[in-house]
Amino acid sequence: MILLLLAFFAGMLTLLSPCILPVLPFVFARAGRPFLRSTLPLLLGMALTFTVVASIAAVGSSWVAQANQIGRWLALLVMTVFALALLWPALAERLLGPLQQLGARLGARADAADARGKGGAATSLLVGIATGLLWAPCAGPILGLVLTGAALNGASVGTTGLLLAYAAGAACALALAVWVGGRVFNALKARLGLGNVLRRALGVAALLAVVAIALGWDTGVLTRLSSASTARLEQRLLDAAPGAAPTPMASARPAGSGPLPVEGELPSLAGATGWLNSPPLDAQALRGKVVLVDFWTYSCINCLRAMPYVHEWERRYRDHGLVVLGVHTPEFAFERDVRNVMRAVDKLDVQYPVALDNNYAIWRGFNNRYWPAHYFIDAQGRIRAHQFGEGNYANSEQVIRELLREAGQRNLPPPADPAAATLKGVEVQADMGNLRSPETYLGSARAENFNPAGGLGGPTPKDYRAADTLALNQWALQGNWSITDEAAQLQRAGGRIAFQFHARDLHLVLAPGADGTPVRFRVWLDGKPLPADAAGIDVDAQGQGQVDEHRLYQLIRQSGPVGEHRFEIEFLDAGVQAYAFTFG
Repeated sequence: MILLLLAFFAGMLTLLSPCILPVLPFVFARAGRPFLRSTLPLLLGMALTFTVVASIAAVGSSWVAQANQIGRWLALLVMTVFALALLWPALAERLLGPLQQLGARLGARADAADARGKGGAATSLLVGIATGLLWAPCAGPILGLVLTGAALNGASVGTTGLLLAYAAGAACALALAVWVGGRVFNALKARLGLGNVLRRALGVAALLAVVAIALGWDTGVLTRLSSASTARLEQRLLDAAPGAAPTPMASARPAGSGPLPVEGELPSLAGATGWLNSPPLDAQALRGKVVLVDFWTYSCINCLRAMPYVHEWERRYRDHGLVVLGVHTPEFAFERDVRNVMRAVDKLDVQYPVALDNNYAIWRGFNNRYWPAHYFIDAQGRIRAHQFGEGNYANSEQVIRELLREAGQRNLPPPADPAAATLKGVEVQADMGNLRSPETYLGSARAENFNPAGGLGGPTPKDYRAADTLALNQWALQGNWSITDEAAQLQRAGGRIAFQFHARDLHLVLAPGADGTPVRFRVWLDGKPLPADAAGIDVDAQGQGQVDEHRLYQLIRQSGPVGEHRFEIEFLDAGVQAYAFTFG
């Protein structure tokens, strides 16, 4: 109930956001007409269409996204006809031919129907449906929470209800705005005789809105402008509401403090899209074994830092009844490619079974939310403990040992000493005392802290200039880049990415161009070539390297005192794709 109310209020806050600007002309074009036959059907059509499309798109596959894109272009066509009908009803009837009836119904005939006191509702509903297809509200913390939950945990009545609450909040705020605007519209029309002028002004505004949406400004520029205007208000609502946001970390209760509880049954593994290192496994095949289920994805730094301990448990206890089952659930699109995963499994020396969970079926079965996540299954197929995130390794091993003893295992080897583990490269645990920079995504769907604020564009290539000075945790682009939902892609050689960071280690998830051609790069620290004693494992002594596969690259590993620095990476070739910064 709390999250429903938060979603509703977040929807109302949409009225304060520039992201609502492209759809306002279509809404206010109905402001001078009766509420029940005009404004209400329009807002209902808009809210319902947004709810349906968002519910499907949040969990849909690529064909859903393509179908939604087709729907947006059809909606743009409808809105163009509507705008032309507002500007030149007679011209629209003569030139649009087969669309004459549609254009007239969207414009002049709606006025005639309203004047007769009947009709007009179907027209408004159609405009509302088209508006719902075009509306791309800014995903602040609350809507982001709803959409992320839908993408990770699957569609449900609860998810659709939250989206509907959000849309209803926006509709209520728009209804209030339209009511006020309608009164102003009628006053101007009655007292100043500006009815035709206002009608044409709305037509011009509607055409400009079509252009803005077609160019992607509603999901690019306006989204960035909106982040500063409403995100803080939404975050305050989340912070003030207990239980509204998910707990970021959780771990198993300390082993040996009493019997481990039963948290549920091992969910079905049938949703795996493939298997590596093993034929397909199921609960029956694993019965009698203690199972550690490890959710991971190969470009996740947290997963990579936890992996040496998982490997050690598998080696230490495999002959005593332990089965480690890796579940590879992708975060980025390239992690769905089985060839990339196979290379990673080989390079990381993963010898235990790995289920490919490209459709998030196993993830949803566990109701999981985290990378990495460890679930401990007893010999009877019951979940007895879990660990979300890195760390707590000694306690996790004690849970494994306790479950093995329950299964009748004796003469277990002594437990491993986490402090004695031989770690290198990305496996070295994070320097938490000096870690002051957060994971930062470069794709438009989740980008934060870009400098200048509101300056991150969209898929259309754009020239960027990085500021000479960045605040801590701000990042910037230099050169010609295009921005997709997941990544920034360099269009011309010589482009740079800058980041002001405070951490011992800096990593960047990178990929070569679409044709796989390697991309050379050079790393700079505080405006100077990267010194050898600060180079990560993917950078040579001259501060250079190349991007030749889709993965995480360690670029900085400082050996001396850790402070705040300006990192820059210069790409000597075009085509590179940059996804996310992580730190350690």
